[in-house]
Amino acid sequence: MCKHILNAQVSIRSPCCRKWFDCAECHREQEDHALLQSFDMTFACKKCKKCFRKDAKEFEDSDEYCPHCDNHFVLEAKTAKPSLQVEGEDIRIDSRMLKDERVRGEDQRTIFNVQDAADRLG
Repeated sequence: MCKHILNAQVSIRSPCCRKWFDCAECHREQEDHALLQSFDMTFACKKCKKCFRKDAKEFEDSDEYCPHCDNHFVLEAKTAKPSLQVEGEDIRIDSRMLKDERVRGEDQRTIFNVQDAADRLG
């Protein structure tokens, strides 16, 4: 799973070290050499797990799909973006993190009310 491109549909075999990577950033982080540029690219589809080759010099619209399962692998990349959120359980289940800003009305009188306990128990 690539942490740079969240919707990566294929893995790419690097021509320099013959290892599989999801993107060029993953190669840069894991290896100590620069990525060798090549027009003959080898892909592995993440949907059907089959490998295929494409020539990047003659890339057409029909080449955006896996030849085995027709998975569309040329997509606009979704990259991870930092965000600040409150971590917690589902608010419908656990609402302890919420503060109710509304003014609470006067409660009904019970025998357990401490304010008028002297009047009731006495």
